[in-house]
Amino acid sequence: MNKRVRHGQEPHATTYVAPEWQPVMRELGLDAETVFTHPGIRTWRTLGDRENCTLDATLTGDRKIRLHVKRYQPTTRATTPAEDESAGHQLLLASAIPTATLVAWGSLQDGRSFVIFEDLAGYTPADKLLETGTDFSVMKRATADLAARLHQVGLHHRDLYLCHFLVKPGGDQPDVRLIDSARVRRLPGFITRGRWIVKDLAQFWYSTLKLPITEAQRTAWLLRYCQQRQLPGPALMRQKIDRKVGRIAKHDARLNRLQPGRNVSIPW
Repeated sequence: MNKRVRHGQEPHATTYVAPEWQPVMRELGLDAETVFTHPGIRTWRTLGDRENCTLDATLTGDRKIRLHVKRYQPTTRATTPAEDESAGHQLLLASAIPTATLVAWGSLQDGRSFVIFEDLAGYTPADKLLETGTDFSVMKRATADLAARLHQVGLHHRDLYLCHFLVKPGGDQPDVRLIDSARVRRLPGFITRGRWIVKDLAQFWYSTLKLPITEAQRTAWLLRYCQQRQLPGPALMRQKIDRKVGRIAKHDARLNRLQPGRNVSIPW
């Protein structure tokens, strides 16, 4: 991505725009400042540290686009959330993990930052497909294979819920993309990497519990994951997952009490 530094600003106040998206950003009148004021950007979820937004627009030539925008509040960390999300996205791309297109990201001098992704037109979050009647067997193999590849290449997601698998149904093997790269990291050393992998799998497992997925389908998903990674049978992994699921459930209940709007769904 290209780096642009505004005159008179510190070097950390920057905007990175993918070259092919620079004409679109200019036409929309978007830069690091107007991302926070643009009248066409619609906020659909507000949390303490960020806003999730969409921007629907019609460009020259009657080209309709949708962009997904995250606007982050300042942080005391050494890197901004936008930098972290961009870095996670680059890790996915470098490992050939299919994901969304990163249009732009940047930060202001006051510490606010943002990321903009292109909408995955034709794709739907896996949990939404299940809620509207799609059988889990349609996406079981593809989502298990993607999770296995993520761990095989030495990455973990840390937010591997079913809603972050976007699915485009079709044929025996639907096209699946993994989104929300904000917390994607390289797996740590041998001693602790197993704990992080179990956390990913438990998050996926927990997110399936209130959906029309049978226990047999969940077990088959885990078996497929283990086969792809050439691991022993899933019995031992399942015990670790179950323990972690219990802790996730308690943590999730606490967050829902503190942030009742956190599970608002994106307007698809």
